[in-house]
Amino acid sequence: MKPFALVLTTALAAPMAYAEPYDSLEALGEALFFDVNLSQNRTQSCATCHDPDYAFTDPRETALGRMVSLGDDGESLGDRNAPTAAYAMFSPRFEQLDPGIYRGGQFHDGRASDLAAQAGGPPLNPIEMGMPDKASVVARLRENPDYVEAFTAQFGGDIWEDAEAAYGAMTHAIAAFEQTDLFAPFDSKYDRFLRGEVRLTDEEELGRLLFFSEQFTNCNLCHQLRVSMVAPDETFTNYEYHNIGVPANTTVRSMTGVEGIDHGLLANPAVDEPETDGQFKVPTLRNVAVTGPYMHNGVFADLRTVVLFYNTYNTRDPAMLINPETGRSFRMPEVRHTLSVEELTHGPAMDDRRIDALVAFLKTLTDARYEHLLEP
Repeated sequence: MKPFALVLTTALAAPMAYAEPYDSLEALGEALFFDVNLSQNRTQSCATCHDPDYAFTDPRETALGRMVSLGDDGESLGDRNAPTAAYAMFSPRFEQLDPGIYRGGQFHDGRASDLAAQAGGPPLNPIEMGMPDKASVVARLRENPDYVEAFTAQFGGDIWEDAEAAYGAMTHAIAAFEQTDLFAPFDSKYDRFLRGEVRLTDEEELGRLLFFSEQFTNCNLCHQLRVSMVAPDETFTNYEYHNIGVPANTTVRSMTGVEGIDHGLLANPAVDEPETDGQFKVPTLRNVAVTGPYMHNGVFADLRTVVLFYNTYNTRDPAMLINPETGRSFRMPEVRHTLSVEELTHGPAMDDRRIDALVAFLKTLTDARYEHLLEP
């Protein structure tokens, strides 16, 4: 039997054509992405928590609203908010840049090195899709004769002799689908503005200038990848990890019974430096206006609240220290000793007008097909 890596490389380099409905690796991955049969109770697929109609996030209401997701068993609730799968293809592989400094990967803590590794996680997670092992997933795949034909055509007939190889083939097919234009159309109002097709309103333009100006905000310190402020492929994240002082979501914890601190990057098995405690991956801001709740634990419901939260590190106005969702001061960080103080305190405090302008600009990052989800 050929090594799986060789089979996969061959398949990706020169995919074999075969009969519909799965005539490419991407088409096979699309079918797998939407297949509920790959979960224990046959109720949940990748698309359940990454719904393409809702910017690849989870639109389902639970006892906790949309803060976290419900598992295939109909009872289990996660401890973190499901991140969008849109534009995830652009995240580099998880890597260490310097001691204690990391970039890339998938999930909030980078524990999956790339898209394929991420795709392999949820089916085996007991509080997500709940399958007991890879062999059980492969057995579900073999129930579908179209899958058998497609896997054989793409990876060779001996792919079924090794459950590990077949499972890996499945994850790479899903990753291939997640690298299609469906996940990253670059057609938001902002993109159309860059192409000269539309004009921004005065408020949106003020927000754009504020966002890219280090003199007035700290936004682009972490949420700008390219040097140019008019780069057509800007993903609005540098893919690094920071502790921005997000408070624990006590509402979630009270329902799930999860105890202890969420250590973020430090919980990644590949990381052991204490300075990474409480750090989380900087998310893309594309579609941010329609992908709440916000932060890794869904602790904030509204996008404007997020901007106000950042502003607390610079303002001395007592009114600006109030979380409008609770009517009380923003709570203390879950992890205090590793805050990215330099980034958080960069720039002056903002007034309401500039906060509203930033929110208006962030709304322009919404893909065209999701603009109907924007609040008036």
